Amino acid sequence: MAAGVAAVLILAAGSFAVGTIVSSDSISDSSGDTQQVALPTSSADLTPARTLPDAPGPLGTGADSDEPVADVARVVAPSVVLVQADLGQGSGIVWDAQEGYIVTNNHVVADSRNVQITFASGATVPGEVVGGDSRRDVAVIKIDPDTVDLVQAVFAPAHTVEVGQLAVAIGSPFGLDQTVTAGIVSAIDRVNREAGSDLENTGPVGMIQTDAPINPGNSGGALADRQGRVVGMNTAIRTDGRTEGNIGVGFAVPSETVDLIAQRIVAGESLEFGFLGIRGQSPTDGTQGAVVASVEADSPAATGGLEIGDLIVDIGGEPVATMDELAAQIQLYRPGDTIVVDVVREGASVSLVVVLGSS
Repeated sequence: MAAGVAAVLILAAGSFAVGTIVSSDSISDSSGDTQQVALPTSSADLTPARTLPDAPGPLGTGADSDEPVADVARVVAPSVVLVQADLGQGSGIVWDAQEGYIVTNNHVVADSRNVQITFASGATVPGEVVGGDSRRDVAVIKIDPDTVDLVQAVFAPAHTVEVGQLAVAIGSPFGLDQTVTAGIVSAIDRVNREAGSDLENTGPVGMIQTDAPINPGNSGGALADRQGRVVGMNTAIRTDGRTEGNIGVGFAVPSETVDLIAQRIVAGESLEFGFLGIRGQSPTDGTQGAVVASVEADSPAATGGLEIGDLIVDIGGEPVATMDELAAQIQLYRPGDTIVVDVVREGASVSLVVVLGSS
């Protein structure tokens, strides 16, 4: 980011907040007590990778359509809703039709307990906020599934998302429900280092960047691919600090993150994020990974054998390209989760088993 440029990130709900985007290669995990847990005795004890099934979307993988955006809108729009909360409005996506669960951004529902949900058909029903995660900005709403016909969205796994592919955004900008805009995926794994709906407790979150026009009210809505699968939840836009309108730089929380957090919310599980206990930086020579600059004493990283100078290239089976990516990935795990951390140490590949602590 150029010095003196006051870029800001605007949460794209009807009632929105502002947070500065910071560009830096160095990051430290939160300080605090760490959890001391015995290392596992077998690979069966390792926390499994979290991925969505690679199922085809409603439009399949056939030949290109003459009107791909129209086709996507036709199949995805019935799964996208208008969410009206106490302090504003936004959008939502039908996540579980059988149980009546809808996902949205946490900043859309804010402190609301009860909301109103309007569907593409025009039907409006009451909804109850089950819970939300302010750090990852994901919340879950429940409605009575017997009151309206629900069309469950199909969510795409992260590995299917490519830079340059079609991206169709559906939501309710400025309360204009069922608005469709289109563009491309501009970048993947774009880490917003001050993400979340609580500006006093932000953190790094890996996101999908798109130039599909997103504006206040789009928050919680769908970003879909050519097959009619939801690849992300539209969440924020970046501006130049002088305007609050869209200038072609929007961000969506990836579907896998939305699905993971929604599962934890519905199950009543802890939303606390994992703690590794290192400080590091991204390499400057084009190498992919995160270089360990320091290791906190008695931290999970120290107990697991991480050393200063290690180049972390993979955690839990997911490649690490930068220090920002490492920080964002770690915060998708929870205290007590056990992961394999692959590092390059003095030219040799080393795999370490680390039990994450509490933030």
